[in-house]
Amino acid sequence: MAHEYTAIIKQTGKWWIGWIEEVPGVNCQEATQEELVESLKITLREALEFNRQEAIYAAGSDFQERRIAV
Repeated sequence: MAHEYTAIIKQTGKWWIGWIEEVPGVNCQEATQEELVESLKITLREALEFNRQEAIYAAGSDFQERRIAV
């Protein structure tokens, strides 16, 4: 299942900077727009996996996982 997120990107001087609107802390800087988009994808995947593992650890044992859609 693919999820979509919003990347805010802009060029500042010679650098491209960007962040993911829906996930605080996911931001990157690259020399090209293409490199920036790829870095944002990688960083977003890592952040989501880290957050998932942290949530599971915090739950301890005897928990349920449920998919929800908004």
